[in-house]
Amino acid sequence: MIFPAGCGQNPARQAAVKAGVPYSVPATTVNMVCGSGLKSVVLGYQAILCGDSKVVVAGGQENMSQSPHCANVRGGVKFGDLSLMDSMMQDGLTCAFADCHMGITAENVARQKTLSRQEQDQFSAKSQNKAESAQKKNLFTKEIVPVSVPSRKGPVVVSTDEFPRHGTTSETLGKLRPAFIRDGTGTVTAGNASGLNDGAAAVVLVSKSAATEIGCSEPLARVVSWAQAGVDPSVMGLGPIPAVRKALEKAGWGVCDVDVFELNEAFAAQSLAVVRELGIDPEKVCN
Repeated sequence: MIFPAGCGQNPARQAAVKAGVPYSVPATTVNMVCGSGLKSVVLGYQAILCGDSKVVVAGGQENMSQSPHCANVRGGVKFGDLSLMDSMMQDGLTCAFADCHMGITAENVARQKTLSRQEQDQFSAKSQNKAESAQKKNLFTKEIVPVSVPSRKGPVVVSTDEFPRHGTTSETLGKLRPAFIRDGTGTVTAGNASGLNDGAAAVVLVSKSAATEIGCSEPLARVVSWAQAGVDPSVMGLGPIPAVRKALEKAGWGVCDVDVFELNEAFAAQSLAVVRELGIDPEKVCN
């Protein structure tokens, strides 16, 4: 990515330097749309695997609320009105190949895999309920770095994920109107689709020898396998199906050998399709 919507050069390096990482340590900004964060983890893993690095910080960041509106006026403005382009829509939420909103790709998946509105709402409610339960049990407290945000009334400290809606039920979600197809056949709503959010996450990857050197005796996880795959962009949400199959094959595992599946729940339709096609136990999804 060269032009990150006015955020300045190489946002990854900006974040690293502001976090205290010395100038001598390089940084790379990755653009693979929603897969960018995990792609950075894979690149970090590969750098360690081939001996280029011993310790790598990898992650992702998104600032949708500050995405600017743009106008192509470099060649001058002709007589008449000037229209603005929403960079969030153009660069993030519109398929560059099918020329449609990401929500339409979810509708395509729902139609292709015969997923009802009720199924999507039930999945979404359960997902919200899991998030609510995790927050009440403080399961992620140690993993969240509080951020102080300036405001007119003084700094506001953000220390919990704001998007989960406590008390969500499939009945309340069922009252929402379809957001993308409004002719009576649409099933994707604001309630069974992911929202517009700001956020960031990072993970530290280390080689086994480096872990010993720095005294990391209990790493959180070990990378066993990884894979990525491409599909028809009009049903982009089905991408995890071939990717998971490839990763399992490389690891020599079966679906039953995995204890937890952390799906990118972009849309309930996409998540349900992945669970169904791979034969995943629903109780193992994002638990």
